[in-house]
Amino acid sequence: MATKASQRVQRYVNANGPTIGTVERKVLSQDGLYFKDIDGTGTVSAVNDWRLTPEERAQAYVKTLTTSEKIGQLFTSDWRMGPKYPSPRLAANGHKPVGDDSGLLDEAPVDVSDSIFGHQALPSTTDMVKKCFNRHVILRESPSPEDLADYLNQLQYLTETCEHFVPMQVMSNSRNENGEVVFGMNDATGVFATYPGTLGIAAAVKGTARIDIIDKFADTIRREWNACGLKKGYMYMADCVTDPRWQRTFGTFGEDPELIEEIFDHLIPGIQGGSNGVTPDGVSVTVKHFPGGGARENGFDPHYAAGQWNIYATPGSLQKYHIPAFRAAIRHNAESIMPYYSKPCAEKSAPQEDFNGNPLALNPYGFAYNKVFIDGMLRSQMGFKGYINSDTGIVHNMCWGVDMLDEPERIGYAVTQSGVDLISGLLDNELGEESYARATDGYYDTHEVPSGFKKEDLVLTDESLNRAVSRTLTELFRQGMFEDPYADPKKAAEVVATKADWEEAARVHRESVVLLKNDGTLPLKKGCKVYAEAFGKSAEASEAATKALREMLGDVVLVDDPAAAEIALLMVSPQSGAYFNATPGYLELDICEGKTVCNVDESGKPTAETHKETTLVGANRIPGIAEAVHAQGGKVVSNINCPLAWEVGSIEKVSDALTVGFDTYPSATLDVIFGRFAPVGKLPLTLPKGDEVLAVNADGVCVSPNDVPGYAKDAYMPDSMKDENGKAYAYRDAAGNYYEMNFGLNY
Repeated sequence: MATKASQRVQRYVNANGPTIGTVERKVLSQDGLYFKDIDGTGTVSAVNDWRLTPEERAQAYVKTLTTSEKIGQLFTSDWRMGPKYPSPRLAANGHKPVGDDSGLLDEAPVDVSDSIFGHQALPSTTDMVKKCFNRHVILRESPSPEDLADYLNQLQYLTETCEHFVPMQVMSNSRNENGEVVFGMNDATGVFATYPGTLGIAAAVKGTARIDIIDKFADTIRREWNACGLKKGYMYMADCVTDPRWQRTFGTFGEDPELIEEIFDHLIPGIQGGSNGVTPDGVSVTVKHFPGGGARENGFDPHYAAGQWNIYATPGSLQKYHIPAFRAAIRHNAESIMPYYSKPCAEKSAPQEDFNGNPLALNPYGFAYNKVFIDGMLRSQMGFKGYINSDTGIVHNMCWGVDMLDEPERIGYAVTQSGVDLISGLLDNELGEESYARATDGYYDTHEVPSGFKKEDLVLTDESLNRAVSRTLTELFRQGMFEDPYADPKKAAEVVATKADWEEAARVHRESVVLLKNDGTLPLKKGCKVYAEAFGKSAEASEAATKALREMLGDVVLVDDPAAAEIALLMVSPQSGAYFNATPGYLELDICEGKTVCNVDESGKPTAETHKETTLVGANRIPGIAEAVHAQGGKVVSNINCPLAWEVGSIEKVSDALTVGFDTYPSATLDVIFGRFAPVGKLPLTLPKGDEVLAVNADGVCVSPNDVPGYAKDAYMPDSMKDENGKAYAYRDAAGNYYEMNFGLNY
């Protein structure tokens, strides 16, 4: 096996400048300084001269790069590691990795059709780098820090062997929160210092009133990722949750626009290394999903057709609830912003205004294609200076609003017309070449320009290519990746193993636990008789979780019969829907088993047909367990994991004490239940009363508007649904407490 690139890195130290790291690239010496021969000229050109600004160097480089090299840099796609870390998804499609000489890279082409983003026909890693000149890929595997650094170093070495050196920008979804590993949404967990889910982080910040939680979280991300050579994150979601049926609620910081904005005021400079763009020891942030993905029509996500619309049912809701966090992104110069797939619906929306107080045109184009929002609002009015990174799949399967265009036209329209700089999804180099060729090859002499569009907006031009590539190159120059893209694998392992980071994450887990109900049962005492059971999405998952739970309970007497217990401890982890798949009906938020619910038609309206929904296997057994315990004078203590805003009534009614967490470690929850840590967490979102406050009429209109967060919905609810306190939306328990945003009890 060939020597790994990690073992071949040579470094040249500039006393008052950047250190040059190289394996293959020539290093130039001039005036007592070292420069890397990036452009292959053998001179200290503008491209090679680190004394110039990143912007100057990027603008110089686009003049040197070929058109094909620039087109290759327009696209990003999932990528894979070598044989040591085979992709389960690709393996299920018959893919068998073939290692390069180092064993780190996969040289076997990929051809799979199961991706929701489109047919993936991907070349070998070497061909991707050297022939296609793609320089942006998405990593979804979860290797050790050492292996990650080795893999990234090998990729960077390969880029150095090209005539024109452009380092590889390997990006990832977030890796520092606990949660179910789901392709495309939460790809890795447990390797880096692991916090609770982002909702849990928000619960901890609310409960402690300590924003420094975000400062420490961000600093940990920056140091860990940078040490491994991972320099860009598709993170975080600035979306404000306004419809609880949105599957992606779990990846947000909740429904409080003021808190979300404050979090991003700390998150972006903390991860990027400052407020003036990314630094050489920072990690680029891609804030998503402009102009806010939370305004879902009855929860439907735009990964599928039923969710393609953003509905703003109440006047001014866009500016009031959905835009604020993006202001923070711009204040602190986030390197890139990701528009959502969806498109605004004027017919179903109330008037919305731009930043000048003028009526906002809600043109029905997906936001990556929407010049009003991207070029007009985001750049011209809000002053965004970074680059636009589209969401994954806009050219093929999620081309909402431009489906009448063919694929080369969609590329041209996104880049040239609305100002997208990087298209996520597939390596569509050939389609990009076709889009560029159509500008001059007479294509539209024999092909009709689609109605409502202009030829010049449907093709890639030298101007639009240079603009897009100069922006992404600027980021790489800012990161210092041209000078030294190599990480130290041993240092990576040491940084990720930093004890203080893991201890801080563990503390936030405990702080994320919210106490909703307690009749004096908590905290539990040592030595009590406990019946413990965990409930999840399947019988197998429940059995495994129950076994793990019982192993954690060393200070009690475990019993196998609820009737013999003083305490029934129930850990409840419901799950609703399927990621990236349309459900037969609305996303079910009731904690239920075998519940009959209505179907919906293609337009999202309810139908007379029904189907069965189960969000918790074993839910129908819980009342019987409670009855058996209560019959002997015992108590029921329940915890609900809330990556979604569950309807908790079925659990609350049989529980004497109730806590919730947000992908919080069970051990942290037990620390609170047994009094080893006093509860401080506060709800980051409102838990709805029940199906009645989420009811959708025959026209598809919800009784609680989809664009308004839970804490503000009562103003729009019918008076007939309001109680004596004027409240209708939030769940109210037997003690009269409303489970609304900011609620949480203490011992």
